[in-house]
Amino acid sequence: MRHKGVGKEETRLKILNAVSRGFRKFGFSGIGVDGLAKLAGVTSGAFYGHLGSKNAAFEAALTVGLDEVIAAVPDFQQQHGRDWLHEFCHYYLGKRHRDDLECGCAMASLTTEVVRSDPHIQDIFESKMQQIAELMAEGLEGGTAENRLERTWAVLGILIGGLNFCRAVKQEKTAEDLSHVFIAYALQAAGPCVDRK
Repeated sequence: MRHKGVGKEETRLKILNAVSRGFRKFGFSGIGVDGLAKLAGVTSGAFYGHLGSKNAAFEAALTVGLDEVIAAVPDFQQQHGRDWLHEFCHYYLGKRHRDDLECGCAMASLTTEVVRSDPHIQDIFESKMQQIAELMAEGLEGGTAENRLERTWAVLGILIGGLNFCRAVKQEKTAEDLSHVFIAYALQAAGPCVDRK
């Protein structure tokens, strides 16, 4: 009996991982249930048994993806002290992350999909993004809490838009040059950071 439970949970995790990668790489309209099931190595029936629908799969992928960022921000803050945002920006707009559409950040990959989603998905997105912004704002120095949050939204806008822009251009040199510009302006918008080590 225990063995079946473990197998079911492992299958669910495989499916969640697959839908997360699939939607980030292909977008909502670019992949169907059969393709997502194939990525997970399960039947379409198993996919429906675990997630119920393509919309529910997108909700799960969005939640998992944004939760990854919610976990990553405090890690950057604790590992890098005052340099946490510098390291975060260089990671976020770095070549490795730019090239990894399938496993890249859900903020950049899925935001455009959320625009076309139903209000329930938009509520989830807004709530998770608010959490991300508040965590980042806690790592900024100076000003009021409201000002730090405003600066954080500016940083997020630059990073998310910048990553999509860098991914969209054809020439690697253009992407690299633009990434440096976006990083510089994101750090300028943020101002100094606090040491949260």
